[in-house]
Amino acid sequence: MGSPFQGPLFLVLCIFIQSSACGQGLGTEPFERSYGATDVRKPLQKTEIRFLLFRSESDRLGCQLRVQHPETLQECGFNTSQPLVMIIHGWSMDGLLETWIWKLMGALKSRQSQPVNVGFVDWISLAHQHYAVAVRNTRVVGQEVAAFLLWLEESVKFSQSNVHLIGYSLGAHVSGFAGSSMGREHKIGRITGLDPAGPLFEGTSPSDRLSPDDASFVDAIHTFTQEHMGLSVGIQQPIAHYDFYPNGGTFQPGCHFLELYKHIAEHGLNAITQAIKCAHERSVHLFIDSLRHSDLQSTGFQCSDMDSFSQGLCLSCKKGRCNTLGYDIRRDWSGKSKKLFLITRAQAPFRVYHYQFMIQFINQIEKPAEPTFTMSLLGAKEEMKRIPITLGERITSNKTYSLLITLDKDIGELIAIKFKWESRAVWANVWNTVQTIMPWGITPHNSGLLLKTIWVKAGETQQRMTFCPENVDDLQLHPTQEKVLVKCEVNSKRLAKEQMSQETCAKNK
Repeated sequence: MGSPFQGPLFLVLCIFIQSSACGQGLGTEPFERSYGATDVRKPLQKTEIRFLLFRSESDRLGCQLRVQHPETLQECGFNTSQPLVMIIHGWSMDGLLETWIWKLMGALKSRQSQPVNVGFVDWISLAHQHYAVAVRNTRVVGQEVAAFLLWLEESVKFSQSNVHLIGYSLGAHVSGFAGSSMGREHKIGRITGLDPAGPLFEGTSPSDRLSPDDASFVDAIHTFTQEHMGLSVGIQQPIAHYDFYPNGGTFQPGCHFLELYKHIAEHGLNAITQAIKCAHERSVHLFIDSLRHSDLQSTGFQCSDMDSFSQGLCLSCKKGRCNTLGYDIRRDWSGKSKKLFLITRAQAPFRVYHYQFMIQFINQIEKPAEPTFTMSLLGAKEEMKRIPITLGERITSNKTYSLLITLDKDIGELIAIKFKWESRAVWANVWNTVQTIMPWGITPHNSGLLLKTIWVKAGETQQRMTFCPENVDDLQLHPTQEKVLVKCEVNSKRLAKEQMSQETCAKNK
């Protein structure tokens, strides 16, 4: 994020450890205000852990289920033939619940094709504490959740395999403690950790945090692992069967501190916590997006790190190397935890389309070249124009460069590529000099870049394509010049072999 952001972020991280900390309570917007109820914020009762069941998408209060009171199951409309999804909130600074809870509940209830019981664990009295105290309370709350689930199993024969816990921040670790308290004979079906809290959990043993052992299937979405002074809001290490790191997991588009200063005038110091909350809570909204836009599911790809992913080296779906982020994830875990990366948009729907472009150049200029390029992509559905291309290194002799390109829209099957060397004053001068020293009437033969082939792999469809210059008699690319490349079948076997080699290297890096 750069030095201008270190001060505000470090301030908030200090608050995390000393008195407050990570979790959904960093915001100040009243949940009633979003639904036109009342503008007066009233804390919920703070005497116990409450288990609520939401009866409809518009339910804002919930119906309380009481352990050892089976009649409340019928009163609240619990359906034993449907799975149970339980939402568990995180730390609270002000003792009030956040708007995302109702948004997530509504998204779950809106899936008419897959009806579920939607429950909520209200542990606000134990979450509204100093951070270190709230961390200690997570184990207690987890044990209470486990006791509730075991009672549910005993009273109505409800199988734990039909239970899905969704925990945010500290709530993710509450879910983990619930799972570990169940015992192997009553294993929970699934736990989803939404940016699980980092402070006091990073680097701890699996028994002291959410881990893959806590349920039959565990997935996690990491959205704010940016580290400053040894601290990060979200946990950095993999803690699930599938750990997703959108945009690298460190920070999220649309949450930049560049907006901070104009918000300070409006919100005061709350603007800082709102900015922190943006990236941390993005995990929740990515999950909600997977429910609301089931036709636009985001795909994550297994990779060793974000640097390799940014080169487009990890767009393979073979042997379970890719999976769907969010509610509809495939539960095809093969025994080894996987780190998956993806790019997202700054707002919903968050899905983008991932492409690997491998560009083969021959540099006929004596010195390594650093030109700027753009590509326009013509698809069967529409065209994307002037996409900037960054190779990340100078162009030397005969070499193939790999990079990741993402598109916000589905352009359909790629038909043609327009590749342009954008003009820069320095390169225009170089080119003019070369032209000047050549004898009149003679075309310079070794004075530019040869653009030979572009290989493309579409991550979402796994389709591989090869593109060659439309005019095979004119391969040279000069400043301000644009080349059109069309599909061809050249070196398709070589492409597949080279891409597989790069993917394997990135995976084992």
